[in-house]
Amino acid sequence: MLRLLAPAKVNLTFEVLGRRDDGYHEVRTILQALSLADALTFEASDDLTLTVEPEGAAPIEENLVLAAARLLQREASISAGAAIHLAKRIPMAGGLGGGSSDAATALLGLRRLWGLDMDADALRELAAQLGSDVPFFVSGGTALGEGRGERLTSLPTPRGEAVVAVPDASRPRDKTGQMYGLLKPEHYTDGSATAEAEQRLRSGEPFSEGVVNAFDAVVVQAYPSYAAMRAAFESVGLRPVLCGAGPSMFALADEGEGFALAGRLATQAGCSALAVTFKGPWELEGVAAE
Repeated sequence: MLRLLAPAKVNLTFEVLGRRDDGYHEVRTILQALSLADALTFEASDDLTLTVEPEGAAPIEENLVLAAARLLQREASISAGAAIHLAKRIPMAGGLGGGSSDAATALLGLRRLWGLDMDADALRELAAQLGSDVPFFVSGGTALGEGRGERLTSLPTPRGEAVVAVPDASRPRDKTGQMYGLLKPEHYTDGSATAEAEQRLRSGEPFSEGVVNAFDAVVVQAYPSYAAMRAAFESVGLRPVLCGAGPSMFALADEGEGFALAGRLATQAGCSALAVTFKGPWELEGVAAE
């Protein structure tokens, strides 16, 4: 039996440069893996099956884990199966990349279970077929994302903590598409905020400011409760931004202060809040569960 963790992520920066001819948006973003993680267990089996806890957490047939497994089967031209169990810890559809991380971890775990000779680049090519964020989770850590976010350049991982809050807000089925649809040309930027953040990371400076997210300009249209949540963050001395396309939010915290701040925020906002740390890159073996 093989058990791996599937870490969450936040976008330290997320800028939209414009709309492309293919209908996608050109972005520049810095992605950062977190200590918060789902867990996947893999066992050899004749059939390909997936179970999820808590029960009903996500429709099995729509889960990207199965899509990743079937894609890898086709690519490797094998009929081997696997019994996969997914324990969800990352809030679903919250902007923390849980589904994308689960898919990438499925590729990593099944590569090992099935004894496949595939390197990280080959897995990232497959991952890009599953979603724009999935390639990042093949190696995790800290990375500059360009194009749709799938063109990745590894960056040094800063020491840091963050406080993440998960509001009780409904998630539209096409949440990310809806958020992009709210953007207007005046919300597009030139990527300079991401370039400045990249330079700070490369020079080893503490990452204590400069967090931006293009969706912050339109978030209240999609999530009216965001204004109150933002006020709750600010009441405990934190400056929040969206996690991806939301509705979760996060703010950077000074080292050693995240846990206490998360407790105060949960009380103030009346929602789930947790402290997380930044996680560096991992090898092709994936992140072993302790």
